[in-house]
Amino acid sequence: MGRLGIYKVDLQGMTDRQVFYEWIVDNSFFAIIDGEEFQKGKVTVQLEVTKNIDLFVFQFVLKGYVYVPCDRCLDDMQMDIDTNGTMKVRFGTDFADDGDILIIPESERGVNIAWYIYEFIALAIPLKHIHAPNKCNRDMVSKLKRHSADEGSDVDTGEEMFDNYSDERIETDPRWNELKSLIDIDNE
Repeated sequence: MGRLGIYKVDLQGMTDRQVFYEWIVDNSFFAIIDGEEFQKGKVTVQLEVTKNIDLFVFQFVLKGYVYVPCDRCLDDMQMDIDTNGTMKVRFGTDFADDGDILIIPESERGVNIAWYIYEFIALAIPLKHIHAPNKCNRDMVSKLKRHSADEGSDVDTGEEMFDNYSDERIETDPRWNELKSLIDIDNE
């Protein structure tokens, strides 16, 4: 992570109780990190490091956007990022991640937070990435309509392709009815 050296926070050199940092991470940052979730975007990262007796508290505020592929048409779509997070760091003898606290050896003097920035951004992205209604790639939507099991579905309305199915329309194998009655008994 040599090119990401600007994201190293020197903890032993902290003379003030609080130190503030600000970076703008963009396409070059994401290319160096080489994460799987996204490769493009622009996010402002504000970091406040508070020094307590033997613990450093990192408060992150991240605002901006990244581009992720749409789950429906696979075109890139802009996903807004507006999140914050906390990380705690303590000096120790060896590297360790104690759940809530990152432990680093004193010989390291500080911690490079580049990967943690990427992770905070990745956690801010919803699981579903779908364009707003009528914003998907029209060629891909027409292909989806042709190959959809429900040929009458209107894929480009923004509704999920399979949300049109309801339990009433799906006929179940009669052999499952006996098992369903067991579930009903447990719920009573």
